[in-house]
Amino acid sequence: MSGLREYLQVKREKMLAWRKKISADGSQPSTISAQVTAEGRSGVRRIRIKDHQIILDSPPELAGYGLGPGSQEVQLGVLGSCLTHVYLTQAALQSVPLDALSVNVTAEIDHRATQEAFAHLPVWPQNVRYTVQVSSPASDEQLAAVLAAVEKTCPIYNFLIRPQTITGAVQRIQAEG
Repeated sequence: MSGLREYLQVKREKMLAWRKKISADGSQPSTISAQVTAEGRSGVRRIRIKDHQIILDSPPELAGYGLGPGSQEVQLGVLGSCLTHVYLTQAALQSVPLDALSVNVTAEIDHRATQEAFAHLPVWPQNVRYTVQVSSPASDEQLAAVLAAVEKTCPIYNFLIRPQTITGAVQRIQAEG
């Protein structure tokens, strides 16, 4: 039995226990958050989430240092990570064995869109595509059922494909020195 199959057995037990707990204890929606700061002379963006940090940067042609991926690449990575996690979750819940799993996510972006002459172009990534690469003895029907459940329950996939309300505000703080 592969390591991934063993993990899926543990995942199934944990997911079933977690589902039972949140159904029984009257859990309510929780707030999640991330803080992003621009670093001094480099402009590097540091994302802080719980006890973790992620560095994002621009390429040198945009006055960055290439110290990390850009926001658009991270967004694709976040989508791929969530799809992978939920694919594992659904495979575990449906008792579908997996030996290997990876998700590749791609998109197109036209950087000219930030210029007034190209205002008709979208400034956001377009034609987002993902491919799940899986090694499994499961049938095509079982894998299709897992994928259908993934697209129904993946939070980031659904966040991106459904209209959202995002509100923003500017808050002044005391300037340094």
